[in-house]
Amino acid sequence: MDSLRRHGVEHVFGYPGGAILPIYDELYRSEAAGHLKHVLVRHEQGAAHAADGYARATGKVGVCFGTSGPGATNLVTGIATAQMDSIPMVVITGQVPLAAIGSDAFQETDIFGITLPIVKHSYVVRDPADMARIVAEAFYIAQTGRPGPVLIDVPKDVGLKEFDYTPVDPGSVKLSGYRPTVKGNPRQVIQAAKLIRQSRRPLLYVGGGAISSNAHAEIQALAERFQIPVTTTLMGLGAFDEHHPLAVGMLGMHGTAYANFAVSECDLLIAVGARFDDRVTGKLDEFASRAKVIHIDIDPAEVGKNRAPDVPIVGDVRQVLLELLRREAEEGAAVDSEQTREWLHRIDRWRQDYPLVVPSYPELLSPQGVIVEINRQAPDAYYTTDVGQHQMWSAQFLKTKPRRWISSAGLGTMGFGMPAAMGVKVALPNEQVICISGDASFQMNMQELGTLAQYGINVKTVIINNGWQGMVRQWQQAFYGERYSSSNMEVGMPDFVILAQAFGIKGMVIRHPSELQDAIAEMLAHDGPVLVNAEVYREENCYPMVAPGKSNSQMIGLPEHPRLEKAIELIYCQNCGAKNTSSNSFCPECGTKL
Repeated sequence: MDSLRRHGVEHVFGYPGGAILPIYDELYRSEAAGHLKHVLVRHEQGAAHAADGYARATGKVGVCFGTSGPGATNLVTGIATAQMDSIPMVVITGQVPLAAIGSDAFQETDIFGITLPIVKHSYVVRDPADMARIVAEAFYIAQTGRPGPVLIDVPKDVGLKEFDYTPVDPGSVKLSGYRPTVKGNPRQVIQAAKLIRQSRRPLLYVGGGAISSNAHAEIQALAERFQIPVTTTLMGLGAFDEHHPLAVGMLGMHGTAYANFAVSECDLLIAVGARFDDRVTGKLDEFASRAKVIHIDIDPAEVGKNRAPDVPIVGDVRQVLLELLRREAEEGAAVDSEQTREWLHRIDRWRQDYPLVVPSYPELLSPQGVIVEINRQAPDAYYTTDVGQHQMWSAQFLKTKPRRWISSAGLGTMGFGMPAAMGVKVALPNEQVICISGDASFQMNMQELGTLAQYGINVKTVIINNGWQGMVRQWQQAFYGERYSSSNMEVGMPDFVILAQAFGIKGMVIRHPSELQDAIAEMLAHDGPVLVNAEVYREENCYPMVAPGKSNSQMIGLPEHPRLEKAIELIYCQNCGAKNTSSNSFCPECGTKL
C-alpha cells in the first residue's frame, strides 16, 4: 500500500477474495488514513477495464486487484485488451500459499503462466522484502517505452509475513537490459526530412503511439509546416483536430472514403506511432503501394513487422518529431506552399464526392444521428465505446480531443465501454463522461450499473439499440447469404429502463427523432448516472466498408446514398478521378485500365 501511494496511485479497482485478503486488510487501513480509494466492481473484468479507462484518460498507470483462481482469470480479458492497445496497467492478484502452488489447491490457477503472452512483464512475489522493489519496477516497466500491463502475483502467506520494509522511490530503479530508445537516429531523421521535402502527395498516418507520447502539438506543427493531410487509426483518434482542414478522418475498414483513397494514392506515407494493423491496411501488398514509407515507433519490433519502411526511426514519437521540427527550423529553408496544393485539392474533391452521411428517417432514429446529437451537445466530453457498428459510427462522427476517445481497438472487447467510462469518471470527476454502447455489448458487463449506483459515478450510457449483434448481422448479410445465425438479440433482451431503475439509476428511452434533442439534454443535465435506450433503425449498416481481402480503394457502400439495398463496389480511376463500378475493366471516361 505504501509503494502504491509513493507511485501516485489514488484509486484502485478490484474485488476481494480469500487469497488476496491480506492485501485487502491493509487496504482497509490505507483507505481509513485517506491514502487511496478502492472502487468495488461487480466483476473482475470490470476492474481491469476501469483501470484501463483510467490510464487512457490520464496517461497514468491504472491499478486493479483480483483474488486467485477465478478472480485472476476474470481479469484476463481486460489484461489482453490493455496489452493490445499498449495501455499502462499494474495488475495485482492474490495467489495460494507458496507451499500449495502446483498442488491444484482450492482456487489455484497459474495466472503467471496464463498471462505470459498478454503482459509486458510479470512477477510472483516470493519474499515480502522484495515487494517495494517489484512495485517500483512494475510501474517503471508499465509506463516507459511502449506501455503495457504488468502482473504482480502475491501468494497469501507472503502477504501475511512481517518484514523489515525499505521503500523504493519512483524512478530510482535500473533494469539491466531494459533501455527503451527515446531519441531517433539523427541520420534517419535527416533522411525523413529529405523525403518529406521531396514529396508531392504525402500523408501522415497517425496511431495510438501519438496519444501515448502526447505528440498532438508536434503532429499539427509538422502537418501545417508542410501542408500534409492527416489520417488516424482507431487508436489515434483525437491526436489531430478533426475540425482542421488537413484532417481526413479515420482510415481502414470503416474509415472515410477520402482517407482510404488518399492512402492508396500517396507517394509518401509517414507512419507515426502506428503498427500497420490488418483493419487499417486491408490487402497489405496494395496498402500505400505507390508510396515510400517513414515509420516512427518506440517499439523496434513493430518497425518493419508488416511493411518494410524506407526510413525506419525507432524512438518516442514526440521526441522524434521535435527533433525533426528543430532541424527544419535550423535549416530555415522556405517550404514550397504550392507543393501539395494539387494533392489537397484532390482530397477535397474526394471529400465532396464521398462524404460521411447521416441518414434521416421520418419515424425512426438513425444511429448516426443519435451520435452526432450527443457530440453536438457534449463536444468536450470523454467518450468510451463498446465494440461493433456503434463503435465505428462513433469513430466516424465524433470529434474528440487527445485522450478523450477511449475504445478497445486491438482486441475489440465487447463489454469494455461502461467499466472504462467508470474509470475515466473516477479519475476525472469534473469532466463529462459518456459511454456509447450497443445492446449486445452492454449486456456483457451490465452488472457494473451496481458500481455506478454505489459510488454515484456520474457516467451517461447511451445504448444504440438495434436488437442485433449489429456488426455480426452486417457481415452475415454481406458475406454469408443473409443467414443470421445467433445474431438476433431481441428475445431475452431486458427492458433497459426498468433495469436501470432496479439499480436506482435514471433510465430513459428514445424512440422517435422528435424526442432526440430534448432527451439528450435531459440526460446531460441529470446529476447522476443515466442509462438511455435509443431504439434505432434496425437494418442500418456501417459504410464505407473495405471487404476482407480487398484494397482500401475498393470500398462497398460508396454512392451518395446513406444506405444501399445492394452493396455496390466502386473504384476511383487513378488517371482522371472518375467513379467506376468494379465490373468495368477500363474507365469509361478516359479508357485507363482499372
